[in-house]
Amino acid sequence: MKKTALFSFLIAMLFAPIYLFAQEEPKDTLALAENKFEDSFFESLKQKGMENYDRAIESLEKCQTLQPENGVVYFELGKNYLSQKKYNEAYDNFEKATKIDPKNRWAWVGMYDVCYDSHDYNRAINIVQKLVEFKADYREDLVSLYMNTQQFDKALDLINELNETAGKSDKRELYKAQILQDAKYQGAEKANLISKIKQFPKEESNYISLIFLYSKSNQEDKALEVAQKLEKEIPTSDWAQVSLFKFHLNNNDGLKAVNAMNIVLASEKIDNKLKHRILNEFLIFTKNNPQFDKDLDHAIGYFSKDKEVKVAKEIGKFYQSKKDWARAIHYYEMHLKSANDDMEAILLLMQAYTENFQFEVLETASEEQMQLFPSQPQLYYYNGLANNQLKNYKKAIASLESGIDFIIDDPNLEINFNLQLGEAYNGLGDFKKKDAYFVKANALIEKQKLQHK
Repeated sequence: MKKTALFSFLIAMLFAPIYLFAQEEPKDTLALAENKFEDSFFESLKQKGMENYDRAIESLEKCQTLQPENGVVYFELGKNYLSQKKYNEAYDNFEKATKIDPKNRWAWVGMYDVCYDSHDYNRAINIVQKLVEFKADYREDLVSLYMNTQQFDKALDLINELNETAGKSDKRELYKAQILQDAKYQGAEKANLISKIKQFPKEESNYISLIFLYSKSNQEDKALEVAQKLEKEIPTSDWAQVSLFKFHLNNNDGLKAVNAMNIVLASEKIDNKLKHRILNEFLIFTKNNPQFDKDLDHAIGYFSKDKEVKVAKEIGKFYQSKKDWARAIHYYEMHLKSANDDMEAILLLMQAYTENFQFEVLETASEEQMQLFPSQPQLYYYNGLANNQLKNYKKAIASLESGIDFIIDDPNLEINFNLQLGEAYNGLGDFKKKDAYFVKANALIEKQKLQHK
C-alpha cells in the first residue's frame, strides 16, 4: 500500500515533549536544547534527502540523546535503516516508535514494509491485522499474505468475505482460482455457492462460479442443472447459454446449439477466449455435420473485428489439414475479401485450388495476383503449373521463365520450377530442353540430399 509521510505531523510530534519540561528547567537550557534538537533533526532530513543515510542516522542519534522518548526520532531512524536494507535495526526502531505511540499508523506501516521487503510474511500478518484497525483496506494485503504463507483456508474465507462486502477484484479472483485448483477446497466452495444461490437467486455470478467448479470436476450433469436454473431465474443471462451450448452439442442437437452459440458470440459480457473456444467446438461438430456450414459462416462474422486471430483463415487451415479442399477454399476466399494482401492465405488458396484440380480457376487467380505482386515467384509457379495442366505450354514457359529469377534461397521452389519447365517443353515436343530441365531438377534434389546427410 502507498504511504505519504506528513511533514507537519512530524514537526508537531517532534517538539511536543520540549514544552512538557518547560516549568522544570531554566528557559536558557530549554532554548539551547531545543536549538540543538532542531538543528540535528533538520540535518538528518537533509542528509536523508541526499541519501547519506549514515550521516542522517548520526544526527538522529543526537536527537535521541536529547529526547529519548520522542517516537518520531525512532520512526525516522527506522526509515533510514530501511533505506540501507538493515532490516533488524529498522524493525527495532519502528517498533520502539509504536510502543511510545501505539496510534502512530506510519510506524506500524514501517514494520510492515520491513517484513514485506525481507519476505517475513508470517510476522507481517500480525502487523497487518493491527493495521486493519486503522484502515480496512489493509485486508487486501492480508489476503496476499495468507496466500504467500499458504494459509489457503484463511485466504478463501477472507476472499469470500471481501467479495460480499467490497465487491470482486481481478486479483482476488485469481487467488481464488488458484486455491480451487486443490479439490479439497472445492467441496466447501460448492456448498457456499449453493447456499448463496438459494439466498440470492438473482445473483448471476454465483451460478457462473458453480458451473465452473462442476465443469472443472467433470460433473457436467450438475453444471447443466445449474445452467438451466440460471436460465430460468435470469432468462436474459448469456452465461447460461455457454453450458447449454455444450450440452446441446454433446446431444447432437445442432439447432439448439446454434441458438445458444449465437447468443454467446453476440454477448459483450463473455470474453473472446471463451468465444473462440466455442467456435472451435462448433467447427469440429460442423466437420461431420456439413448441413450447419452456413451457421459456421454466420458465426465467423462475429469475429470480423478481431485483429489477433483471423478466424476464417484458421478455419481454412483446419479443413486443409483434413484434405477437405472445397471447404478450405471457401474459407480462404472469405478471409481474402477483407485481407486481400495476406500472401500466406493467397498461397494457401493457390495450393488448395491445385489439390482440388481447379486449374482454370488457379490460372485466372494466379494471373491476377501476379499483377498485384509481381515479385512473388510462387505465383508464377502456380500460373505455370495451371497452364501446363490446361495444355497452354507456351504461356506456362513464359510465366515460369519470368518467375524463376525472383527465387531467393528456396531450393524446393527452384526444383518445382525446373520440373514444370520440363513438363512444358515436353508438351511442346522439345525433348532436348525437357531433358535439360529434368536433369537440372534432379541435380538440385541430389544436392539437397547431400546437405541433409
